[in-house]
Amino acid sequence: MDQLKEYYNLIIANPLLKSASLVLIFVFIAKITDVVFTFIFKKFVDKTETKLDDRILQLLHKPIFYSILFVGFIVSIKTATLPEYIEFIFVGCFKTATIFIWLFVISKILIMSMEWVSRKAKTNSLLQKNTLPLFNNLGKIAIGIFGAYFVFLSWDININGILASAGVLGVVLGLAAKDTVSNFFAGIFLLADAPFKEGDYILLETGERGFVTQMGLRSTRFMTRDDIEITIPNSVIATSKIVNESGGPEETERVRITMLIAYGSNIDKAKEVLTDVASKNNNVLKNPAPRVRFREFADHGIRIQLLFWIHKPESRGRTVDAVNTEIYKEFSRKNIIIPYPTMEVLLPEK
Repeated sequence: MDQLKEYYNLIIANPLLKSASLVLIFVFIAKITDVVFTFIFKKFVDKTETKLDDRILQLLHKPIFYSILFVGFIVSIKTATLPEYIEFIFVGCFKTATIFIWLFVISKILIMSMEWVSRKAKTNSLLQKNTLPLFNNLGKIAIGIFGAYFVFLSWDININGILASAGVLGVVLGLAAKDTVSNFFAGIFLLADAPFKEGDYILLETGERGFVTQMGLRSTRFMTRDDIEITIPNSVIATSKIVNESGGPEETERVRITMLIAYGSNIDKAKEVLTDVASKNNNVLKNPAPRVRFREFADHGIRIQLLFWIHKPESRGRTVDAVNTEIYKEFSRKNIIIPYPTMEVLLPEK
C-alpha cells in the first residue's frame, strides 16, 4: 500500500508522468464507453426492420472513441505545464480534429437519412430521387458553415463581425437577385412535384410546346419541333398551366379531326372512308381502333368527327397532315362533298 502511495505521489509530482497517466486513463474510458454504448443501443437497433440505424450505429464507433481520447489529450496537455503557445497549438489541433471527425460523420448520417427518406417518399414529396442531390449539397454546405464557425471558435478567433457583415451582404444580394432566388425555389418545387421530366413533350399556357431537354434550378430548356431551343425561367413555368402530352400510364395521345359533309351524302360511306384512312396510317395505333362519331346537324352540313390514337405526341402534326390529305383524296374519288358556307341573296324585284 505504501508503495502505491509512493508511485501516486511520484506521478502527481511529475507533470509529464501525470499527463501520460491521464492519456492511458482516457484510452480506457473511451474503450469502455464505446463498448457500453454499442451494447446498449444494439438491443434497440436489432428490434427495428430498417438497416439505417445499424449503419448509423457503426458510424458512431470511432467518433465516440476518438472524441473521448482527444479530450484526454487536451486535459493531459493542460496538465503538462507546457509553454502557453505550444499548449494553444496542441489544444487547437485536437479540437479541430474532433470537429472534423464529427462533421464527416454527421454529413454521412445526413446523406444516408435523406437517401432513406427519398426511397420512402411519395411522388409529390419535396425530398425524392430528383431533388436528393440538391438537398445533399445544401446539407453539406450547411454542415461546412457550422463546422467552420466551431473551428474558428476552437482557435479563439472572434467572427461575430464577419457574421454581421455576411448577414447584411446576404440581404443586399437577396434583394438584388430576387428573380434568381425566385427561379431557384421554383426549380426546387418543379423537381419535387415532377409535373414533367426530361424527354417529355409538354405544352405550356404561354404557348411554348416541345421536348424537355434539360431541367435546371434556374430555368428549363425545351426543343421545339422546329429544332429551336427555348429557355424559360422556372418561375414562369411554376405559375403556368402545364399540359404533359407524354404523361399518363402510356405515352399515347388521342387526336380529333372534325369536318362537315354535305346534306344528302352517304354518311355510312363517309364513316368507312375516315376509318380506313386512319387505320392505314403507320402512326395511328391499332388498339384502340380509330372511330367516327356523328356530332351534330350543323348549318351547312353534317358534322362528323374522326378519333384515333397515336403513340408519340410529337408525331401529331405530320400524322394529321397525312390523314387530312388522304381524306380529301378519298372524298373526291367517292363524291362525298365537303360543303362551304353559302349565303342566299334575294334581290328585290324591279
